[in-house]
Amino acid sequence: MKTIKLNNIEISNDKKLILIAGPCVLENEEDSLYIAKICKSLCEKYNIDYIFKGSFDKANRTSIASFRGVGIEKGQKIFEKIKALGIPVTSDVHSTEDVKKIAPVLDIIQIPAFLSRQTDILVEAAKTGKIVNVKKGQFLAPNDMGNIIKKIENYNNYNIFLTERGSCFGYNNLVVDMKGIAKMKKFGYPVIYDATHSMQLPGNDGNITGGEREFTMDVARAAVATGIAGIFMEVHPEPEKSLSDKTTIYPLKKLDECLYVLTNLDILIKKLQGVKREN
Repeated sequence: MKTIKLNNIEISNDKKLILIAGPCVLENEEDSLYIAKICKSLCEKYNIDYIFKGSFDKANRTSIASFRGVGIEKGQKIFEKIKALGIPVTSDVHSTEDVKKIAPVLDIIQIPAFLSRQTDILVEAAKTGKIVNVKKGQFLAPNDMGNIIKKIENYNNYNIFLTERGSCFGYNNLVVDMKGIAKMKKFGYPVIYDATHSMQLPGNDGNITGGEREFTMDVARAAVATGIAGIFMEVHPEPEKSLSDKTTIYPLKKLDECLYVLTNLDILIKKLQGVKREN
């Protein structure tokens, strides 16, 4: 089982859970810093490591009229201020130019699910030597991730995360296959479960993506019970006012209870699996 190191954080399927969380899209500096501070405080409370996530540009919004974010220049400044708090940061990229511009400030480069097979983007991210977190496309089988891994490894980058975020199940629906998580774990790299995007109902509301936030914790518990490296969640102080993914983004006020459940479950599962680690 591979262990990926990020600063003083060790990330592996057989080590304690990590949290990757933040707003779906960077709406402004003030709210981004507020969310980052709350998440960091809660992770310290539960003795887990935290990585901030926020999109500087959501290039794959359903509608042309949807808010895309603050842009790459303002995004860089926000990330720098969050990093000054001692919090690692990650964001998604949508082109090779994005990688070149934003990589210097990111600790983890996230490849969106829709772009998970785009060779040029994967190669550009691999060349940075940084951790590359690939979200499995909704259209891919778990075993298909093997070819994606090889594209990154071909450039001598073995700092890889694999993220499960649901699979297409007919039209306008996603389903999470827990066997898929087990299959991806066989590659040896850390597997992350995206608890909020998995609840999407793509295009279900016409010009926006719908969702079923009420089931987030049910499936998150199931994913943690398989023994994974981390949980990915998009959170917001007021989900109904979020400028992106308002039907799936998780209420920040409920994150405390969420982490209490998931971290204790993680401790139990890994103890039962014979994993020796600090709680």
